[in-house]
Amino acid sequence: MHNRCKINLHFLLFQQNEKPFCCQICGDTFGLNSHLLRHMRTHTGEKPFTCKVCHKSFTQSNSLTYHMRIHTGEKPHSCKECGKGFIQTGALRVHMRTHTNEKPYSCNVCGKSLRSSTSLLYHMRTHTGEKPYSCKICLKRFSQSNHLTGHMRIHTGEKPYHCDECGKGFVSPKCFVTLLILHAPNHLLTSIKIE
Repeated sequence: MHNRCKINLHFLLFQQNEKPFCCQICGDTFGLNSHLLRHMRTHTGEKPFTCKVCHKSFTQSNSLTYHMRIHTGEKPHSCKECGKGFIQTGALRVHMRTHTNEKPYSCNVCGKSLRSSTSLLYHMRTHTGEKPYSCKICLKRFSQSNHLTGHMRIHTGEKPYHCDECGKGFVSPKCFVTLLILHAPNHLLTSIKIE
């Protein structure tokens, strides 16, 4: 199909909100066949885009692009208020809310307001008890993937947080900060923040 015809078809479908491509597994519909094909990877588990550095795989090429920035350290999106850099524009947008104190997402159970849809999703799991992340070694379950990552360090023995003063290593940043507080003179304690 000629490029101009493809573009016109694309605009026609989206202007009329037509979604003629249907997933035979879950029934979701899509305006473009390419979107259906990308969606199908959620069912098949196919991850055709692989990082050449750490071999982690992704379902979408843009996810690999963002992931590569972890390895390169590239943070092309910067906060105009404080200068902090971000890999994705979405992360910058959520960060900006720390400066404005905007919390546009609200829990329909308890009314708590949150800065991001991801924070709301994690928060909702405190109400539902959902723990979708499971340790393959001891089967303990977690509500957030980063909690599983921290837990896995118990099994691997990895201690990525090290104290320069005493040489001790820690599995989590909170334990590390606790030690820093013990080492810090009283006048420095006010500047240490646990997130």
